[in-house]
Amino acid sequence: MGIKFITKSGDSNMARRFIYVIIVLVALHGSWIRAQGITQETFKLGKTLALLDAIYVDSVNIPSITEQMIVSTLRNLDPHSVYIPAKDVQEENEPLQGNFEGVGIQFNLLNDTIIIISPTPGGPSERVGIQAGDRIITIAGEKVTGVGMSTAGVQKRLRGPKGTTVVITVFRKGEKELLEFTITRDKIPVNSLDASYMVSDDVGYIKLSRFSEQTAQEFDQAVAKLRKEKMANLIIDLRGNSGGYMVPAVQIADQMLSGEELIVYLQGRHTSRQEYKSEPSGTLTRSRIAILIDEGSASASEILAGAVQDWDRGVIIGRRSFGKGLVQNRFSLPDGSEIRLTIARYYTPSGRSIQTPYNEGFDKYFQTYYSRYFDGELIHPDSLNLPDSLKAYTIPNKRVVYGGGGITPDIFIPIDTTFYSDYYRDLIRTSTLMGFIVGYTDQNRKNLLRKYKTFENFNSEFTFNKETMSELIAAGEKNKVSFNQAQYDTSVQEMQRVMKGLVARDLWDMNDYYRVVNEDDYAILRALSVINDTVLYGKLLGFRKE
Repeated sequence: MGIKFITKSGDSNMARRFIYVIIVLVALHGSWIRAQGITQETFKLGKTLALLDAIYVDSVNIPSITEQMIVSTLRNLDPHSVYIPAKDVQEENEPLQGNFEGVGIQFNLLNDTIIIISPTPGGPSERVGIQAGDRIITIAGEKVTGVGMSTAGVQKRLRGPKGTTVVITVFRKGEKELLEFTITRDKIPVNSLDASYMVSDDVGYIKLSRFSEQTAQEFDQAVAKLRKEKMANLIIDLRGNSGGYMVPAVQIADQMLSGEELIVYLQGRHTSRQEYKSEPSGTLTRSRIAILIDEGSASASEILAGAVQDWDRGVIIGRRSFGKGLVQNRFSLPDGSEIRLTIARYYTPSGRSIQTPYNEGFDKYFQTYYSRYFDGELIHPDSLNLPDSLKAYTIPNKRVVYGGGGITPDIFIPIDTTFYSDYYRDLIRTSTLMGFIVGYTDQNRKNLLRKYKTFENFNSEFTFNKETMSELIAAGEKNKVSFNQAQYDTSVQEMQRVMKGLVARDLWDMNDYYRVVNEDDYAILRALSVINDTVLYGKLLGFRKE
């Protein structure tokens, strides 16, 4: 039995009573308490809080102090042991659980108006007839337009337990009266697979944004769909994927490896070595594989990339991954808050530790991205000088790979800054670009869908005209983003690509957004060329010697 403090705001009396109970129990039954794992240090902590509450000169918020003590303690242990207040637990867990309970719509806020971008296919809103372009006026009788409603406020009002109902009224263009809908809430999937499509006649592309409970299932479904389109080989995009659950990463690696091959192992002071191995029935064991990573790829992404690299099963392309190789377990506290405590470290099959050193402190550790940029690592591969002490070797072909934090790619792709400008940054920072595209799509939805019957038609024919770009510039000026011709010229091609992708997303889905923005992506093009060149592919993985 361990000590668990009550930390919910407003429960100070309960917290106070709990602390006093500790003191009394230790005083009267010290030997029994020690036998239950309550140490002298635990008693000191409880007594300190009791003294603060009982005799400190000013009034103190015991629950708040308790939370501060927990946060500070965990922060001084390692960068990934964290405390999550009860009010934030559900929000933190939803992306990893793969679903939430609500009405199933994607929406944007534009000029204090809630515009529905699309209902979730097959979800509760689509089932009752909600359409893209509808504007939500009231939720459960409460006016939600023109009142400064936030995105979080909309979500709070629309979400709720499965089976409960919520009544909304919407304005729909062409209708004289407001439309009322009663929506029965249901489980809504949170997809971790952003895109899957064919990039050439026999090469598929899959982008994963996180590793949730449903990721392996989504991946398998995408592979099955692509195989029907004649996919033989695969590019897996893990750029910006900060991880999540370990098991889905293991399950996906299993698809590429033969039987009884070690995928990852974890070990800690109180955690004996636990090994995860592949089974012999992988569906991608004969496919050529390329995995894209960058400085934003972490945790489960690194487990997958590390296993593929250590077994010479695919080419890793991009930039060195973040280096998050600490294993956390979740421990619930009485008020519904959680502690996620590091219990072990991840190691790749060759024995490499994934974790970046954190001995210089919390703040320094999370400046990793910026230090890599200023040190030149994101631009020049030669700037990364890893010592020989960090060398390891792949298992079949004994290629040199490196540990000491993150996965180092086989082919380096520098970060692309050719399109960057302060003007483009400010259009994004002020939400000018996003707001403009939401309005543009809303105003032109019917005409666009009438003109472009399919995404393929749209992708090959659609462009933004000068008048539309002038309207974007004017919208920027309205938001105090001063126009700069030279910077505009630097960024305009990339701006239009992203804008076109956002229109495609709002007209169809996220998959089509990536089909637009990935067209000239150098890392994808490089991966495609490597996969198609069997000689180069074999040389990079050590199967061909010269």
